[in-house]
Amino acid sequence: MPYSDTNSRNPFISGTKIEAVLTSLSHKMTSTFTYEFNTPIYKGKTSFDTGLYINGKFVEGSDKSTIDVINPATGKLITKVAEATPKDVDIAVAAAHKAFETTWGLNMGGAERSKLLAKLAQLMEEHQQELAALEALDNGKTFTWAMDVDTTFAIDTIRYYAGWADKIHGQVQETDEKKLSYTRHEPIGVVGQIIPWNFPLLMMSWKLGPALATGNCIVMKPSEFTPLTAIRMCELIHQAGFPPGTFNLLTGYGNTVGAAISSHMKIEKVAFTGSTLVGRKIMEAAAKSNLKDITLELGGKSPNIIFNDADLDQAVNWAAHGIYWNHGQACCAGSRIFVQSGIYDQFLAKFTEKTRSLKVGDPFDVDSYQGPQVSKLQYDRIMDYIQSGKDQGATVHLGGDRNGTEGFYINPTIFTDTTPDMKIVQEEIFGPVGVVIKFEDEEDVIRQANDTVFGLAAAVFSQNITRALTTAHRLKAGTAWVNCVNQLHSNVPFGGFKQSGIGRELGEYALHNYTAVKSVQVNLGHIM
Repeated sequence: MPYSDTNSRNPFISGTKIEAVLTSLSHKMTSTFTYEFNTPIYKGKTSFDTGLYINGKFVEGSDKSTIDVINPATGKLITKVAEATPKDVDIAVAAAHKAFETTWGLNMGGAERSKLLAKLAQLMEEHQQELAALEALDNGKTFTWAMDVDTTFAIDTIRYYAGWADKIHGQVQETDEKKLSYTRHEPIGVVGQIIPWNFPLLMMSWKLGPALATGNCIVMKPSEFTPLTAIRMCELIHQAGFPPGTFNLLTGYGNTVGAAISSHMKIEKVAFTGSTLVGRKIMEAAAKSNLKDITLELGGKSPNIIFNDADLDQAVNWAAHGIYWNHGQACCAGSRIFVQSGIYDQFLAKFTEKTRSLKVGDPFDVDSYQGPQVSKLQYDRIMDYIQSGKDQGATVHLGGDRNGTEGFYINPTIFTDTTPDMKIVQEEIFGPVGVVIKFEDEEDVIRQANDTVFGLAAAVFSQNITRALTTAHRLKAGTAWVNCVNQLHSNVPFGGFKQSGIGRELGEYALHNYTAVKSVQVNLGHIM
């Protein structure tokens, strides 16, 4: 996502042009996507517009171009969606600013915002199976996981922030009896949000919930690989009754739309979830434009530490979930599995057996645990890392190859005999590839676990709670799980240390990302 210099073009549609542009949106025709699901696990039909969603309407992009959406299970075209351009970013920002100044922001009280968010959560619940099916269709995750985790968690997140919307408040500070001093937590204004392809609906809810609860207006870009649930959500947002311009969705590419959002002079904040590489570019663009506020939830290379006294069977099950959940396409994946020497051989044997039992298959099969990787691009990246591990001398203990002949499937992979300098140990693979590493004692594993540029998450398995907590406290990570892994909740903050990000998602902490604190001081009669 190269930096785009907004000074070279008009960063905002000004004055009298705004109304004309926004009014003209109603005259732009869009296509409709209709799909019939007839699978062993879900049968149903979906139909919705595939345009950009700006100012409460579906419209085609300024260039009338489209983006192909590919089914990762087959490699074949699902549909085409409208492609946004930087010009469309300008139009969406204009719509968002108008809404913020007239119908949203400080113009609508928290109690009313709460009702709208609660209505949205209800609509999502009513359409939960449809949303889960769309997640499985363009992302490749299994329908079962999409139902049990992604959609359920997304609904819970929106409902959670509905509860916060009327509880945003400041403080009163005592100075002296002749003055009144207090703070207001005001919405920032128009915020840009860029969400990834690994958890499309869930990441949308993590961003949308706190931003709308605090009164901000949104210009959001979903991943071009997985736009379907985000587009479908626009209809639900409209149906819930949010004023036009409050939420705007632009399907487009990172190097055009993402860059335009990051560098736009009228966007006061940008929130991004994705790779550390792109996060750096967004941070640079934010600094070079209007020094906008940023929240970044980035990559990880999470250690999963298993001590000799761990419950071995539970540790094996959790370790498999830690690395293979969502096909390894999770920023918090426990991809570095450190096992103490006393149980290393036992663990490896049981972990191998567990990994072999995980079915890789069609996302809509009842017993599939792992579906395809999201795209051919991601498939190739993972296979390149697997080849790198082989070339650098690691042992492919299991997997390391393609599954089937159609789609982007990779067999769950275990590497052993690694060294700390190998790419598969140091870099985020974002696929079903784990390395199992032997360690001797606590000092040894702390040193190895913290030997990374990342610091998103970590896990510790031990029946000695003192050892477990002491280890968790010494790990340089934003989240540390004890005797579990990948446990996330709408009221618990999530974010990283080091190069894994800036700021926190979820919980009350996320609200701070979307408010500006204003101090007000009142003279109660003191005469100079």
